[in-house]
Amino acid sequence: MKKLDVGYGYTADEGKTYPFRGKGVGMMPELSEVFSAFPDKELLIHIKDGNIKTYEVLWNDYLNTMTEDRLAQITVYGDNEGIRYLREQSPSLRLLSKDMMKSALLKYVLIGFTGYIPKELHNMELHLPLKYARFLWGWPVKFVRRMESVNTRVVIVAGDGKWSEGFDTLESLEDIPKGYSGYVWTNRIDRVGRK
Repeated sequence: MKKLDVGYGYTADEGKTYPFRGKGVGMMPELSEVFSAFPDKELLIHIKDGNIKTYEVLWNDYLNTMTEDRLAQITVYGDNEGIRYLREQSPSLRLLSKDMMKSALLKYVLIGFTGYIPKELHNMELHLPLKYARFLWGWPVKFVRRMESVNTRVVIVAGDGKWSEGFDTLESLEDIPKGYSGYVWTNRIDRVGRK
């Protein structure tokens, strides 16, 4: 991984130029370096390769050695099989996969009016498309409070659910519901961080 060029694919003009190509070799940090650099920060780890071995290494070489307090600052998301493996290792680690989220929220939609929070919604991170979040019982204030009570973080994403569609303009921030106290996904902190 250290031999990869992290600047290789960056383009700001839809592929006309790649200004950082060749300038990012050796800049990919190892996971241990990330944990060392941010020892008290919350981290979201996205596993993209779909290989169960990656989850096993993450658990056995890194997460398994952490204190409960440090583990409480970590969230992992990825494919269903890997996330199931991590859930077997830790019932309290905050996790997310698309199928896990859809299944848990369907149960909540059916019985959330009672105030009951299905166990499938405990210890998760939810990336909720704003377009659909309004259909959840207690949205936004009571819903976020309920999720916090079971160690579940609520993150709204813009639009209709593209996995990482963010609130990327100052104008898009106007769509965030009044009273919402959860997290907001953005891919352009440089634009919206000023507000």
